[in-house]
Order: sequence, then structure tokens, then C-alpha cells
Amino acid sequence: MLRKRLIPCLDVRDGQVVKGVRFADHVVMGDIVELAQRYRDAGADELVFYDIKASTVGDTVARSWVERIAALIDIPFCVAGGIHDVASARAVLGSGADKISVNSRALARPELIDELAASVGSQSVVVGVDSRHVGPNPEDWFVFQFTGSTSTMRNSGRRTLDWVREAQSRGAGEIVLNCMDHDGVRTGYDIPQLKAVRAAVQIPLIASGGAGTAQHFAAAFMQADVDGALAAGAFHSGELTVGAVKKYLNDCGIEVRS
Repeated sequence: MLRKRLIPCLDVRDGQVVKGVRFADHVVMGDIVELAQRYRDAGADELVFYDIKASTVGDTVARSWVERIAALIDIPFCVAGGIHDVASARAVLGSGADKISVNSRALARPELIDELAASVGSQSVVVGVDSRHVGPNPEDWFVFQFTGSTSTMRNSGRRTLDWVREAQSRGAGEIVLNCMDHDGVRTGYDIPQLKAVRAAVQIPLIASGGAGTAQHFAAAFMQADVDGALAAGAFHSGELTVGAVKKYLNDCGIEVRS
């Protein structure tokens, strides 16, 4: 059995790490390199950097900070936001990232997933899914686009379960499911939605949105069988540490990397 992964997420804007609640009211949390090194030293299995400015205004990711991170840490990291095409993906990977993640651009043109998988390999292609419940039925989950800002955010009209199946069929190597209604509130992951997506795809699934206690991580692993759990605010604030969460998971019988 593969060990479960703990993945701090760092939202990046103009070279600084920021954090919001339900994708709004972002505040600066610290320097990108300092936080990356802190999480590497704390035992994080991977890191995700989401360039929220590049995502919302159509910029490409600044390769300078990707190169700085690659030179300083020795754990895998993924870059999301501002990946428009094969060329921008290859540029980010060439700067030292291990994976790239696409979201809104793939929704606008799903063939992008096929092209990326063919060019850089499925193992390097993550599809981020920002999902929210909209409707009267329990499984009325829809995927949202351009979520880096409330002014650009919109419902794509695609049902979440349909989209994750399509992403997998097109060559995605991993899904990061960010449950928007739980984002930043630290009340726990959206277990019903994670379980539904887990049943829909066979590729690795990463839970995102809602972590506030070590018990929340354990619930995602034990109840939804996700492969990894991503968190931001709870780690950035110091309320949780990677080491403390890993100890708790070990005590629960959940295999994690030491």
C-alpha cells in the first residue's frame, strides 16, 4: 500500500504567500522561500504552489520563483495557475517543478489535458477541480473556473463527477479536489464529495479544503480513501504542524512517510 501524503499548499501572489477564506479576503502569510523551506524541514511530502494572480489575469508563471524553490528544496513540488499550453508547462517543469496543475484552461479546452499528457507524461499532469454544491440534490456538485478572485469566479456548468471522469480519460495523472464550501473554514474535509469522486476515478485523489485538526486528515484518509491531503491556513498559522499530524496518523494506523 502506498503511504498517504501530506501536502502544504502555498497560494502565491507577487512572490508572497497569501491565504483567504472561501477564495476571498487574501492576506499575506509570509515569504515563499521561507515557508517552502519550513515545510520541507517539517517533513512535508510534497508542496503545491498556486499562482493566483497568473490564474486570474492570464499571466504565465514567473519562472524566477520556481527556480528559487527548486534550488532550495529536495521534495517534489507542483505549480498551478498560469499553465496555458504545452510550452508554459514545459517551461515550469524545466525550471525545476515536478508537476504542473491545470484547472480553468482545461475546462475551457479539455484537449489541453491530452496534449500535456502526451508531451510531459501523465505522471506530471495534475487536474485541479474547484467544486461547489449548487442545487437541491446531494450530488449537485459543479466545477468553478477562475477561482483566484471573487470578481472572476464563475460556474463552468460542468458536473464535478462527469469532469473528473473525463479528466482521467484524457490522461490526467492526479486529481486535486478542492471543496470550495469548506475552503479556509477548518471544519473538516467534505467527506461525502470526496467519497463520490474516489468512486468515480482510479487515479490518485488529493483532498483539499477544510483541514483544521489532525482528526480531519485521518477522516479523509480513512473514510474517503484519498491518497493525499492538502492544507494551507492551518499549517501557515502554526495551529497544526506536519510532524504532529503525521504522528497522529501513525497512531491511528495510517501509513505515512516518516
